[in-house]
Amino acid sequence: MNLKNRHLIIFTDLDGTLLSHDTYSFEKALQALKLLKEKNIPLVICSSKTRAEIEFYREKLENIHPFISENGGGIFIPMGYFGIDIHIPDTKIITENRYQIIILGAEYSELRKAIEILREEGFNVRGFGDMDIHEVMELTGLNMAEAGMSKDRNFDEPFLFSGDKAKLRELSEAVRSKGFDMTMGRFFHLLGGTDKGRAVSILIELYRNKLGEIVSAAIGDSPNDIPMLEKADYPIIVRKPDGKYDQRITIPNLARAEGVGPEGWNTAIKNLLETIGCN
Repeated sequence: MNLKNRHLIIFTDLDGTLLSHDTYSFEKALQALKLLKEKNIPLVICSSKTRAEIEFYREKLENIHPFISENGGGIFIPMGYFGIDIHIPDTKIITENRYQIIILGAEYSELRKAIEILREEGFNVRGFGDMDIHEVMELTGLNMAEAGMSKDRNFDEPFLFSGDKAKLRELSEAVRSKGFDMTMGRFFHLLGGTDKGRAVSILIELYRNKLGEIVSAAIGDSPNDIPMLEKADYPIIVRKPDGKYDQRITIPNLARAEGVGPEGWNTAIKNLLETIGCN
């Protein structure tokens, strides 16, 4: 298939996908990243990371495109990027500094209250908000500055859970009964009213309004990426550090990249560009 008049948009997870699981490096993806820049193909970061964390990596990547934070909780669009003010019915949009921000997720204070209630109900859960910066550093391998950014949350609460499969099912039911959702990446995540897929759908429509016909691809590695992958024309997953793919991701037309994290990402992007005639 050849792109011809269609424009390619790529959505990517960060942790364990574009960034290596242990060192948070994208060095093994540099070749493909260079190709995307040469061809002016938008790369949209869609991550469980916070705004501050994503901005840190956007600067390293010299990325100028919109991004999606905290598992779809917020969409950050650089001012003037689409050439118009964004208006979406029944959706809160604010203008702050350099962005128009589409707010989709629950407020962080509500998520913290839910964590406390879940504990009172007998569930063994601990969120990032319960941890000091040193514990977050130990859990994530982040340095102090980056761990601080990871605790600066707005729409999503990563948490640890201890319990068997039966208790996990009870936890999931309890979360839903309170009007929230739960997903899994490197950690469990508590969020409300949105997911990566909803945010990706909004951006796809905005790109379509600006560019006309588009083709979308999405790359991830974990179950919290499933909603994003389901919205893309070309869903792709990379291998986990153990060399295996996450068996919980079983969506149609799924491509499995050869390689762990950024190495697989690099291969996947080059193969994608060749497949759709954009090499």
